[in-house]
Amino acid sequence: MNKARRNLPTLFAAHGILLAYTLLSVFPVILIVINSLKSRRAIFGDPLGLPVGEGVFDLVGYQTVLQNADFLGYFANSLIVTLGALFFVLVAGSMAAFALAEYRFRMNTLMALYLALGIMIPIRLGTIGILELVVNLGLINTLWALILVYTAQGLPLTIFILSEFMRTVSKELKDAARVDGLSEYRIFFQLALPLVRPAVATVAVFTMIPIWNDLWFPLILAPGEETKTITLGAQQFIGQFETNWNAILAALTLAIVPVLVLYAIFSRQLVRGITSGAVKG
Repeated sequence: MNKARRNLPTLFAAHGILLAYTLLSVFPVILIVINSLKSRRAIFGDPLGLPVGEGVFDLVGYQTVLQNADFLGYFANSLIVTLGALFFVLVAGSMAAFALAEYRFRMNTLMALYLALGIMIPIRLGTIGILELVVNLGLINTLWALILVYTAQGLPLTIFILSEFMRTVSKELKDAARVDGLSEYRIFFQLALPLVRPAVATVAVFTMIPIWNDLWFPLILAPGEETKTITLGAQQFIGQFETNWNAILAALTLAIVPVLVLYAIFSRQLVRGITSGAVKG
Protein backbone atom coordinates (compact mmCIF):
# COMPACT_ATOMS: atom_id res chain seq x y z
CA MET A 1 0.00 0.00 0.00
CA ASN A 2 2.79 2.43 0.92
CA LYS A 3 4.63 1.60 -2.28
CA ALA A 4 1.48 2.31 -4.29
CA ARG A 5 1.07 5.66 -2.55
CA ARG A 6 4.66 6.57 -3.27
CA ASN A 7 4.10 5.80 -6.94
CA LEU A 8 1.02 8.03 -7.20
CA PRO A 9 2.97 11.27 -7.95
CA THR A 10 4.90 9.49 -10.69
CA LEU A 11 1.67 8.06 -12.12
CA PHE A 12 -0.05 11.45 -12.12
CA ALA A 13 3.00 13.05 -13.72
CA ALA A 14 3.04 10.41 -16.46
CA HIS A 15 -0.67 10.94 -17.16
CA GLY A 16 -0.14 14.71 -17.21
CA ILE A 17 2.69 14.41 -19.72
CA LEU A 18 0.59 12.08 -21.88
CA LEU A 19 -2.36 14.47 -21.78
CA ALA A 20 -0.17 17.45 -22.66
CA TYR A 21 1.40 15.54 -25.55
CA THR A 22 -2.03 14.50 -26.82
CA LEU A 23 -3.34 18.06 -26.72
CA LEU A 24 -0.21 19.32 -28.46
CA SER A 25 -0.61 16.71 -31.20
CA VAL A 26 -4.34 17.27 -31.70
CA PHE A 27 -4.19 21.08 -31.62
CA PRO A 28 -3.18 21.52 -35.32
CA VAL A 29 -6.04 19.23 -36.38
CA ILE A 30 -8.53 21.18 -34.27
CA LEU A 31 -7.19 24.43 -35.70
CA ILE A 32 -7.71 23.21 -39.27
CA VAL A 33 -11.28 22.09 -38.53
CA ILE A 34 -12.17 25.38 -36.79
CA ASN A 35 -10.79 27.56 -39.58
CA SER A 36 -12.48 25.46 -42.26
CA LEU A 37 -15.80 26.74 -40.87
CA LYS A 38 -14.84 30.43 -41.08
CA SER A 39 -14.94 33.11 -43.73
CA ARG A 40 -11.68 34.16 -45.35
CA ARG A 41 -11.60 37.42 -43.38
CA ALA A 42 -12.14 35.59 -40.08
CA ILE A 43 -9.36 33.09 -40.86
CA PHE A 44 -6.76 35.84 -41.11
CA GLY A 45 -8.38 38.19 -38.59
CA ASP A 46 -8.74 35.70 -35.72
CA PRO A 47 -7.24 32.29 -36.60
CA LEU A 48 -7.59 30.99 -33.03
CA GLY A 49 -11.17 32.13 -32.53
CA LEU A 50 -14.22 29.90 -32.66
CA PRO A 51 -16.42 29.91 -35.81
CA VAL A 52 -19.33 31.73 -34.16
CA GLY A 53 -20.88 35.11 -34.81
CA GLU A 54 -22.09 37.07 -37.80
CA GLY A 55 -19.61 37.19 -40.63
CA VAL A 56 -17.46 34.48 -39.04
CA PHE A 57 -19.20 31.15 -39.64
CA ASP A 58 -19.08 30.28 -43.33
CA LEU A 59 -19.28 26.99 -45.27
CA VAL A 60 -18.01 28.47 -48.53
CA GLY A 61 -14.94 26.24 -48.41
CA TYR A 62 -16.99 23.04 -48.35
CA GLN A 63 -19.28 24.38 -51.08
CA THR A 64 -16.28 25.13 -53.28
CA VAL A 65 -14.74 21.69 -52.73
CA LEU A 66 -17.95 19.80 -53.47
CA GLN A 67 -19.06 21.93 -56.44
CA ASN A 68 -15.86 22.95 -58.23
CA ALA A 69 -13.88 19.73 -57.85
CA ASP A 70 -14.50 16.02 -58.20
CA PHE A 71 -13.84 15.58 -54.50
CA LEU A 72 -15.81 12.35 -54.21
CA GLY A 73 -13.76 10.90 -57.07
CA TYR A 74 -10.49 11.96 -55.41
CA PHE A 75 -11.71 10.51 -52.13
CA ALA A 76 -12.62 7.20 -53.80
CA ASN A 77 -9.21 7.01 -55.51
CA SER A 78 -7.40 7.57 -52.22
CA LEU A 79 -9.56 4.97 -50.52
CA ILE A 80 -8.96 2.37 -53.25
CA VAL A 81 -5.20 2.97 -53.27
CA THR A 82 -4.86 2.96 -49.49
CA LEU A 83 -7.02 -0.11 -48.84
CA GLY A 84 -5.51 -1.99 -51.78
CA ALA A 85 -1.94 -1.30 -50.66
CA LEU A 86 -2.80 -2.14 -47.05
CA PHE A 87 -4.27 -5.49 -48.10
CA PHE A 88 -1.17 -6.54 -50.02
CA VAL A 89 1.22 -5.18 -47.40
CA LEU A 90 -0.47 -6.97 -44.51
CA VAL A 91 -1.04 -10.28 -46.31
CA ALA A 92 2.35 -10.54 -48.01
CA GLY A 93 4.22 -8.96 -45.11
CA SER A 94 2.70 -11.17 -42.42
CA MET A 95 3.30 -14.33 -44.47
CA ALA A 96 6.93 -13.37 -45.11
CA ALA A 97 7.39 -12.53 -41.43
CA PHE A 98 5.95 -15.92 -40.44
CA ALA A 99 8.28 -17.71 -42.84
CA LEU A 100 11.36 -15.88 -41.56
CA ALA A 101 10.45 -16.47 -37.94
CA GLU A 102 9.30 -20.09 -38.27
CA TYR A 103 11.61 -21.74 -40.81
CA ARG A 104 15.36 -21.91 -40.53
CA PHE A 105 17.28 -22.14 -43.79
CA ARG A 106 20.72 -21.17 -45.03
CA MET A 107 19.81 -17.73 -46.38
CA ASN A 108 17.42 -16.83 -43.53
CA THR A 109 19.53 -14.07 -41.97
CA LEU A 110 20.65 -12.70 -45.34
CA MET A 111 17.06 -12.61 -46.58
CA ALA A 112 15.92 -10.77 -43.44
CA LEU A 113 18.74 -8.24 -43.89
CA TYR A 114 17.84 -7.75 -47.56
CA LEU A 115 14.20 -7.11 -46.71
CA ALA A 116 15.22 -4.67 -43.96
CA LEU A 117 17.20 -2.54 -46.43
CA GLY A 118 13.95 -0.93 -47.51
CA ILE A 119 13.70 0.69 -44.07
CA MET A 120 17.12 2.33 -44.38
CA ILE A 121 16.93 3.31 -48.08
CA PRO A 122 14.01 5.65 -48.94
CA ILE A 123 11.99 4.42 -51.90
CA ARG A 124 11.88 7.95 -53.34
CA LEU A 125 15.55 7.65 -54.26
CA GLY A 126 14.45 5.26 -56.99
CA THR A 127 11.73 7.53 -58.38
CA ILE A 128 13.25 7.71 -61.88
CA GLY A 129 13.64 3.94 -62.11
CA ILE A 130 10.11 3.41 -60.75
CA LEU A 131 8.71 5.87 -63.30
CA GLU A 132 10.48 4.09 -66.17
CA LEU A 133 9.23 0.71 -64.92
CA VAL A 134 5.64 1.96 -64.62
CA VAL A 135 5.77 3.43 -68.14
CA ASN A 136 7.17 0.19 -69.58
CA LEU A 137 4.42 -1.81 -67.88
CA GLY A 138 1.77 0.54 -69.24
CA LEU A 139 0.56 1.45 -65.75
CA ILE A 140 1.12 5.20 -65.89
CA ASN A 141 -1.93 7.17 -64.74
CA THR A 142 -3.48 4.10 -63.13
CA LEU A 143 -4.30 3.35 -59.52
CA TRP A 144 -2.44 0.03 -59.82
CA ALA A 145 0.83 1.93 -60.16
CA LEU A 146 0.27 3.62 -56.80
CA ILE A 147 -0.91 0.41 -55.12
CA LEU A 148 2.19 -1.51 -56.22
CA VAL A 149 4.60 1.26 -55.22
CA TYR A 150 3.02 1.71 -51.80
CA THR A 151 3.03 -2.06 -51.29
CA ALA A 152 6.77 -2.13 -51.96
CA GLN A 153 7.19 0.87 -49.66
CA GLY A 154 5.34 -0.70 -46.73
CA LEU A 155 6.64 -4.27 -46.89
CA PRO A 156 10.11 -3.82 -45.28
CA LEU A 157 8.84 -2.25 -42.05
CA THR A 158 5.90 -4.66 -41.90
CA ILE A 159 8.12 -7.71 -42.21
CA PHE A 160 10.63 -6.32 -39.71
CA ILE A 161 7.98 -5.65 -37.03
CA LEU A 162 5.78 -8.70 -37.53
CA SER A 163 8.69 -11.16 -37.66
CA GLU A 164 9.58 -10.18 -34.10
CA PHE A 165 6.00 -10.75 -32.97
CA MET A 166 5.77 -14.03 -34.87
CA ARG A 167 8.70 -15.35 -32.83
CA THR A 168 6.67 -14.85 -29.64
CA VAL A 169 4.01 -17.34 -30.76
CA SER A 170 4.38 -20.55 -28.75
CA LYS A 171 6.34 -23.21 -30.64
CA GLU A 172 4.61 -25.94 -28.62
CA LEU A 173 1.23 -24.61 -29.76
CA LYS A 174 2.26 -24.74 -33.41
CA ASP A 175 3.76 -28.22 -33.05
CA ALA A 176 0.55 -29.43 -31.44
CA ALA A 177 -1.40 -28.03 -34.38
CA ARG A 178 0.87 -29.90 -36.80
CA VAL A 179 0.35 -33.12 -34.87
CA ASP A 180 -3.42 -32.58 -35.24
CA GLY A 181 -2.94 -32.42 -38.99
CA LEU A 182 -3.28 -28.68 -39.64
CA SER A 183 -1.54 -27.41 -42.76
CA GLU A 184 0.99 -24.57 -42.56
CA TYR A 185 -1.52 -22.17 -44.10
CA ARG A 186 -4.13 -23.01 -41.46
CA ILE A 187 -1.53 -22.65 -38.71
CA PHE A 188 -0.66 -19.22 -40.06
CA PHE A 189 -4.19 -17.90 -40.63
CA GLN A 190 -6.01 -19.57 -37.72
CA LEU A 191 -3.29 -19.67 -35.06
CA ALA A 192 -0.37 -17.31 -35.57
CA LEU A 193 -2.14 -14.36 -37.21
CA PRO A 194 -4.88 -13.95 -34.55
CA LEU A 195 -2.25 -13.99 -31.79
CA VAL A 196 -0.34 -11.07 -33.34
CA ARG A 197 -3.46 -9.09 -34.25
CA PRO A 198 -2.45 -6.03 -32.14
CA ALA A 199 0.83 -5.83 -34.04
CA VAL A 200 -1.00 -6.12 -37.36
CA ALA A 201 -3.34 -3.29 -36.36
CA THR A 202 -0.36 -1.14 -35.36
CA VAL A 203 1.36 -1.77 -38.68
CA ALA A 204 -1.89 -1.02 -40.54
CA VAL A 205 -2.27 2.39 -38.91
CA PHE A 206 1.33 3.45 -39.38
CA THR A 207 1.33 2.21 -42.98
CA MET A 208 -1.97 3.84 -43.88
CA ILE A 209 -1.12 7.40 -42.86
CA PRO A 210 1.90 7.96 -45.19
CA ILE A 211 -0.05 6.45 -48.10
CA TRP A 212 -3.14 8.58 -47.53
CA ASN A 213 -1.14 11.82 -47.12
CA ASP A 214 1.42 11.22 -49.87
CA LEU A 215 1.73 13.77 -52.67
CA TRP A 216 4.97 12.67 -54.33
CA PHE A 217 4.00 9.47 -56.15
CA PRO A 218 0.45 10.56 -57.13
CA LEU A 219 1.97 13.68 -58.70
CA ILE A 220 4.51 11.63 -60.67
CA LEU A 221 2.75 8.35 -61.45
CA ALA A 222 -0.96 9.26 -61.56
CA PRO A 223 -1.50 13.00 -62.13
CA GLY A 224 -4.49 12.49 -64.44
CA GLU A 225 -7.86 13.88 -63.45
CA GLU A 226 -9.44 10.42 -63.20
CA THR A 227 -6.67 9.07 -60.94
CA LYS A 228 -5.98 12.03 -58.65
CA THR A 229 -5.89 11.30 -54.96
CA ILE A 230 -7.43 13.61 -52.40
CA THR A 231 -4.07 15.14 -51.43
CA LEU A 232 -3.20 15.88 -55.04
CA GLY A 233 -6.71 17.12 -55.77
CA ALA A 234 -6.48 19.69 -52.98
CA GLN A 235 -3.48 21.29 -54.70
CA GLN A 236 -5.70 22.77 -57.40
CA PHE A 237 -6.84 25.40 -54.89
CA ILE A 238 -3.25 26.63 -54.51
CA GLY A 239 -2.51 29.13 -57.26
CA GLN A 240 0.55 31.12 -58.25
CA PHE A 241 -1.04 34.43 -57.32
CA GLU A 242 -3.99 33.44 -55.12
CA THR A 243 -4.76 30.59 -52.75
CA ASN A 244 -8.28 29.57 -51.77
CA TRP A 245 -7.66 28.89 -48.08
CA ASN A 246 -11.30 28.12 -47.37
CA ALA A 247 -11.31 25.28 -49.90
CA ILE A 248 -7.91 23.96 -48.81
CA LEU A 249 -8.89 23.83 -45.14
CA ALA A 250 -12.22 22.20 -46.01
CA ALA A 251 -10.50 19.57 -48.17
CA LEU A 252 -7.96 18.82 -45.42
CA THR A 253 -10.74 18.50 -42.86
CA LEU A 254 -12.61 16.00 -45.01
CA ALA A 255 -9.36 14.12 -45.67
CA ILE A 256 -8.76 13.73 -41.93
CA VAL A 257 -12.00 11.78 -41.42
CA PRO A 258 -10.78 8.34 -42.67
CA VAL A 259 -7.66 8.54 -40.49
CA LEU A 260 -9.74 9.35 -37.41
CA VAL A 261 -12.14 6.50 -38.20
CA LEU A 262 -9.24 4.08 -38.55
CA TYR A 263 -7.78 5.20 -35.23
CA ALA A 264 -11.18 4.79 -33.58
CA ILE A 265 -11.57 1.25 -34.95
CA PHE A 266 -8.06 0.06 -34.11
CA SER A 267 -7.35 2.20 -31.04
CA ARG A 268 -7.44 -0.68 -28.54
CA GLN A 269 -5.38 -2.99 -30.76
CA LEU A 270 -3.01 -0.11 -31.52
CA VAL A 271 -2.26 0.53 -27.84
CA ARG A 272 -1.82 -3.19 -27.19
CA GLY A 273 0.56 -3.50 -30.12
CA ILE A 274 2.68 -0.52 -29.09
CA THR A 275 2.89 -1.49 -25.41
CA SER A 276 3.29 -5.23 -25.98
CA GLY A 277 6.25 -6.42 -23.91
CA ALA A 278 6.68 -3.05 -22.21
CA VAL A 279 5.10 -4.22 -18.93
CA LYS A 280 6.15 -7.44 -17.27
CA GLY A 281 4.32 -9.10 -14.44
